[in-house]
Amino acid sequence: MNLIEIAQETLHIEADALKKAAKRLDTNFLNAVDTILQTKGKLIITGVGKSGLVGAKMAATFASTGTSSFFLHPTEALHGDLGMIGKEDTLLAISSSGESEELTKILPHIKRFEIPLIGMTGNPDSSLGRYADVWLDISVEREACPLGVAPTTSTTLTMALGDALAVALMQKRGFKKEDFASFHPGGSLGKKLFVKVKDLMRTESLPIADETTPLKDAVVIMSEGKLGSVLLTDKEGRLAALLTDGDLRRALMQESFDMDHPAIQYASKEPKRYRNTELLASEALEILENNRIQLLPLVDDDDRIIGILHIHDLVNAGIKR
Repeated sequence: MNLIEIAQETLHIEADALKKAAKRLDTNFLNAVDTILQTKGKLIITGVGKSGLVGAKMAATFASTGTSSFFLHPTEALHGDLGMIGKEDTLLAISSSGESEELTKILPHIKRFEIPLIGMTGNPDSSLGRYADVWLDISVEREACPLGVAPTTSTTLTMALGDALAVALMQKRGFKKEDFASFHPGGSLGKKLFVKVKDLMRTESLPIADETTPLKDAVVIMSEGKLGSVLLTDKEGRLAALLTDGDLRRALMQESFDMDHPAIQYASKEPKRYRNTELLASEALEILENNRIQLLPLVDDDDRIIGILHIHDLVNAGIKR
């Protein structure tokens, strides 16, 4: 058997285990969801070894999807960290065999707190299975490991079942992408949903010139501004036109071109502008891309310039559509 075939067999074994687990889901799963929903405190997840690693991932998933949660290692719990468990918490313990020594040692102490215990194990008659108020079956017919000893299929199933719990809880709570983004303000979704134009627009040292400014002077302002554009205003200080480096290149092709002419003669009249600085940065990016422009002036109700937003500012901030 070549390596591709070995990899395919591994995926087939694990996929088959997931399908079988999906078919045997019953009221125990519903009870687990209901238990977590009724938890006023935190959902504490514990496990040893590979189960512990999976548990840590599960805790992170729960925490980012609306269920306050953290991982507690059984050994640390035995040496003082049991104090992290409150009377309004729920414990979710993971052990494929249900007999992990470090885990079984803390179970009697957990019961003293009289808090709900959800046990994820492949053996309902194990110590964990007997202590658990709710049992979630993570039994598998075989591990993908050819020796049958390394946790592979069982850990995949455990993680997937944890995801199923998280998704079910999201649905019950009406958890939206805005809620998810609030827990990930630094992520791409958080930036898309929360960063606004006012957070990124430039308000100082703007390349602004009077509409009567000669083109040669406007070019100097454009160079100093390093944005490839000059905002031209009328005598009332209102935005009148926008001179871009593209306008300048096109002007050079005209026979009547003269650097002493007013810059507005070669500028784009009535350029795209926006008044709403509360506009999401992702929406501003869409405006820029749809209009094939690089700079968006921000003006007040009197059309006076209060800032500018350049496409580079959006890209550098990691804003995406």
